[in-house]
Amino acid sequence: MLDRRRFLTILGVSGVVLMTGRASAQAALPKMVVTKDPNCGCCSGWVVHMEAAGFPMEVVTTPHVDQVKVRLGVPEALASCHTAEVEGYVIEGHVPADAVKRLLAERPRAKGLAVPGMPMGSPGMEMAGTEPDTYDVILFGPSGQTAFVRYRGVNRV
Repeated sequence: MLDRRRFLTILGVSGVVLMTGRASAQAALPKMVVTKDPNCGCCSGWVVHMEAAGFPMEVVTTPHVDQVKVRLGVPEALASCHTAEVEGYVIEGHVPADAVKRLLAERPRAKGLAVPGMPMGSPGMEMAGTEPDTYDVILFGPSGQTAFVRYRGVNRV
């Protein structure tokens, strides 16, 4: 028979297991290394967005970000202001964290994801009173480029 005390004990243990499971999933996100220009503020905003989503971040500042893009094979048409690496993928520009999480979960055969330019409202490009842009996150690699997911600001469309 399940009395009140036993029920509350089981409920408490279940809650701890659920909370621990969530914390472990968060801790299980891989470290991301982002290379950015030392004078770029929006890049720092993107790093804050990724950290808030649970990604451990290592930030490398250099005025030679373009050399990193060339080394990693980022197509010129997809270039933005910062470039990151995570588990063998390239993340170019203001890609939202949930798109990166989807990439890592699905593991498509691709070089990475990119948000070309600097769309208003994308992570790191939020500005109060400004209408967010609608933009695509592009999956790119040897097979070409395709829209991976569409956003308006930081929300999926």
